Amino acid sequence: MTSPRTASPRSHPPANARGRHDTAGSIARVENLSKTYGSDAGHVTALAGVSIAIPAGSFTAIMGPSGSGKSTLMHIMAGLDSASGGRAWLGDTEITALGDAELTVVRRRRIGFVFQSFNLVPTLDVAGNISLPFELDGRRPTGAEQAWIDELVASLGLTDRLAHRPRELSGGQQQRVAIARALATRPDLVFADEPTGNLDSRAGREVLTLLRTASSKYGQSIAMVTHDPIAASYADRILFLADGRLVEERPRSTAQEIGRFMLDMEPAA
Repeated sequence: MTSPRTASPRSHPPANARGRHDTAGSIARVENLSKTYGSDAGHVTALAGVSIAIPAGSFTAIMGPSGSGKSTLMHIMAGLDSASGGRAWLGDTEITALGDAELTVVRRRRIGFVFQSFNLVPTLDVAGNISLPFELDGRRPTGAEQAWIDELVASLGLTDRLAHRPRELSGGQQQRVAIARALATRPDLVFADEPTGNLDSRAGREVLTLLRTASSKYGQSIAMVTHDPIAASYADRILFLADGRLVEERPRSTAQEIGRFMLDMEPAA
């Protein structure tokens, strides 16, 4: 197997650096991104001029109260939704300029997803779920890719579960399968949408540790949407949104620090 990617050097912005973003060395970025729904009396602004960058090899948490725009931001950056204004890039590819067919290829080959509901195919066993991105791309893993998958399976403790169906696994095991599937193709960026939302605290901690290890050991870039201060405390960097705007950007913080800041945001949310 080829050597795993190593994490790239990281530099954190100072605390209280509101709206600052350095695009150098970023794996994904958005500039002046906006998103509105409806019209006239039903007009809703989900995002209003957001500019951020996700550093390569980093674990970034995106937080905010309900309705702050964090999920909308993730969906646009992942090519799952369109922007009303502004631009978004994955590496050097401006995804806001791509058509549906091109976006499908980008999502399949360059982006991984970990969802709260796991989204495993119930009729496939663990091995089939992990290899699904290759099947959808109409190809089999190369020798090097299969060696990488084997390493993932072993490191995630799934070696003796490869022939099991999702219904035969615990919630934590199902999420580990989802993580292996997301990492199998070595995507440019993995989006994790509330990945611990359906897990108990112990399984949740295990999943968050796995995501942090994927970033620190293998240089995987991860963007996680969460409302949970404990989950966000595993990230290298936390972005806070409120009313569709970026209001704060902080380096790694404790769950208590994150929780206090979230409470302070509530009156303005």
